[in-house]
Amino acid sequence: MRTVLITGATAGIGRAIAERFAREGHKLIITGRRAERLNELAQKLQADYKVDILPLHFDVRSKEEAQKAVGSLEGNWKQVDILINNAGLAVGLDPIQEGNIDDWERMIDTNIKGLLYISRAIAPQMVERKSGHIINVGSTAGRETYPKGNVYCATKHAVDSLSKAMRIDMLPYGIKVTQVRPGMVETEFSLVRFKGDEQKASDAYKGFKALEAEDVAEVTYYCTTLPEHVNVNDIEVTATAQANSFFKNV
Repeated sequence: MRTVLITGATAGIGRAIAERFAREGHKLIITGRRAERLNELAQKLQADYKVDILPLHFDVRSKEEAQKAVGSLEGNWKQVDILINNAGLAVGLDPIQEGNIDDWERMIDTNIKGLLYISRAIAPQMVERKSGHIINVGSTAGRETYPKGNVYCATKHAVDSLSKAMRIDMLPYGIKVTQVRPGMVETEFSLVRFKGDEQKASDAYKGFKALEAEDVAEVTYYCTTLPEHVNVNDIEVTATAQANSFFKNV
């Protein structure tokens, strides 16, 4: 039984990952901005799987909140064996000359800085123990750039680069670093991107079977089940109907 910290656990991929690890009996630290959802998930996982769950309510965009939350861990909760940097989002879909700067900052602060804040808080204890696994949830958008995806794609390119850099920095300490890069997953992702426009969000997945959050959770969990001497550095997963960001079988 290991202790797993999952950011952005209140919905979508993060919630599915939490359920997958809880099913296997692991202790979970789940984080999110929405306190009601976070507490509801903690109660559900405890009831369904009889595992220890610690909800931490904070926003990964805030360095102070992230440091305070991680600093509040006590006892056995202080030893995080697996860190899953899942919190992330896309907001807006505009050409660069029409982009909303507030949207840009929200994506940069969540997708890049939030990942860094949590990793900086957790990695030292892994280094001290010479043991641990960091999983960064990236995107196919971290290898490709699609029209109007400018800043979102840039943030996921950053996740790709940071994952490679972490792997180099953690190498002397035997710490695994994995990047999981999903393609299109039918979650709240598009609803957030289109700022609550349900029709636009639904149209994004129209005509083909996209991935489900549980599919990504299964791949993520698999990466943590391998022998100590084996690490999945980078894994890309898409729906069968999706070749890349540009080609879908619809």
